[in-house]
Amino acid sequence: MPVTDETAGIGSFALRVQRLARQLQAVVRTIAEFDRQIAAAYAAHPDHGIFASLPGAGPVLGPRLLASLGADRERFAGSGRIHRRYCCPKFHRQSFHEYARESIRWSRWAGAFYRQQRSKGCPHHTAVRALAFKWQRVIWRCWQDRRPYDEARYEAALRRAGSPVVALFDRVDLGKSPCKHPAKKS
Repeated sequence: MPVTDETAGIGSFALRVQRLARQLQAVVRTIAEFDRQIAAAYAAHPDHGIFASLPGAGPVLGPRLLASLGADRERFAGSGRIHRRYCCPKFHRQSFHEYARESIRWSRWAGAFYRQQRSKGCPHHTAVRALAFKWQRVIWRCWQDRRPYDEARYEAALRRAGSPVVALFDRVDLGKSPCKHPAKKS
């Protein structure tokens, strides 16, 4: 049963919906133009190769991570340990968190590290934050050295260091998310 059958009310609502649809079409076109410009700027950036080499970064997270660090390497001359900040660029923190979450599917050591954290009893987001902290240090080193990320090189470093994460490598299926089926506590 219709709420009303008044043609004046129905006509004015129809005009409102048409106006909103035109506004949404303009927003969609603007977003598409932003996406095009971001993709072009990312492809032309001298550090594109570093961020494009990160497993799972893709065309969305790669530019976000690059924007987090920027091009001025003197700005982050050293990597110090800082306790979690609450007054920080939250979009940057969110970008690293989202990247860490995505990397679990595409990086064997990241998936193994996530499984290790979950088997210790860490909740999902705590495990992802711990992984994001690891990724920040890895990405920072690649960025400082102007060298693309190399999964085999990092895994070899973990083996040399005797990391317990190495023992979990065979339990990681690349392309599949361990988040849906976390490891049980031992």
